[in-house]
Amino acid sequence: MYIHRHIEPVVARISKRKPVLVITGARQIGKSTMLKEIYSDINYITLNSPLVRESAKENPSLFFDVNKPPVVVDEIQKAAELFDYIKDIVDEDKTKGQFYLTGSQSLKLMKNVSESLAGRAGIIKMLGLSVRELAKSTYREPFLPTIEQMSPNDNIDIDYSTLVSYIHKGFFPELHETESDLKDWADYHSSYFQTYIEKDIKDVLNIQDESAFIKFVKACASLTGEMLNMSTIAEICGKDAKTVRAWLSVLESSGLVYLLEPYHNNFNKRMIKSPKLYFLDTGLACWLLGWNTPEQLANGAMWGHIFESFVFAEVLKSYYNDGIVKPPLYYYRDTDKNEIDLIIESGDTLHPIEIKTTSDPKKSMISAFQCLDKVPTKKVGTGAVICLAKDRLPLTDNVWILPAGMI
Repeated sequence: MYIHRHIEPVVARISKRKPVLVITGARQIGKSTMLKEIYSDINYITLNSPLVRESAKENPSLFFDVNKPPVVVDEIQKAAELFDYIKDIVDEDKTKGQFYLTGSQSLKLMKNVSESLAGRAGIIKMLGLSVRELAKSTYREPFLPTIEQMSPNDNIDIDYSTLVSYIHKGFFPELHETESDLKDWADYHSSYFQTYIEKDIKDVLNIQDESAFIKFVKACASLTGEMLNMSTIAEICGKDAKTVRAWLSVLESSGLVYLLEPYHNNFNKRMIKSPKLYFLDTGLACWLLGWNTPEQLANGAMWGHIFESFVFAEVLKSYYNDGIVKPPLYYYRDTDKNEIDLIIESGDTLHPIEIKTTSDPKKSMISAFQCLDKVPTKKVGTGAVICLAKDRLPLTDNVWILPAGMI
């Protein structure tokens, strides 16, 4: 059963403006499935097939004589030779919506796009299913904790056990298309991770020590929601910081992690400058860390960090699903240990957000929000504590308690 994606109108919009559409995102998050659903009448080619890939590499001009546009080409980064031919075709024929290119390794993909298709391609970033999509909600605005966007009608009513189950299961579409149990869950993630290493990582990195790379990915999962500490990760996997930096870049470009930058406005020299690390699919993180049931997760030591990662990923999805590839999302921390989990910048306004697993937030949890009062040329807008409360309630005059279903 296909679950409609909120990014579909963005695909339609950009394909009317550009001859080439590029969709990047992690393996198996539904890029090709979506394109086949909404463009069922056009040709679909995947370069995962060795024979097709070899044909594309050896004779790219003939490849597009046989597979004439409009065409979907899946895993396009596996045949870089095609990019120059796509450029020649769209320069000669400027018809919009000719090529729909997908890739799960955006480092290689975007390098080729920037070199060959600059100005010719529209870029979309895609993540796994959102709670909004799973609930079949029609609301698809980028999240902001403002009164206008917090109508109770937009609140997706999810009980605690269902929410924990979602967070534990993760958001790969295949796990939600049919009923699945915990054995299916474990089998899926085991197969996914092995495929990721074999088909994505070995294409990019010359990994001699696979066990060290697995330790590295598990270290990233265990540090989700925390400030990036290269030396800690390097120590865990037994590699130097340079190797860890290269590996992290690939993990980020393949859509599994996100590095959230700190907010900078030169107003506080005591601010921490390291990014915050988020593992984007909580189900994969749970599998990597051995949290094998929703109950183990909710009662475990990492519940707070996994919940924060879930909330952040849902906010990020709401921006990606509106076609915003560089969302105005930041965090704040200074050397006095004042911290704001998430800041959303909207024009000249900063919206501070705390993320807590409590159902009864206290005003003391938002004491760091006042740090933003010192930011020049910016004003502090409505803030929120996103948590496990059941109802939207005011915490202060300008800060709301928000249930996680209102993201």
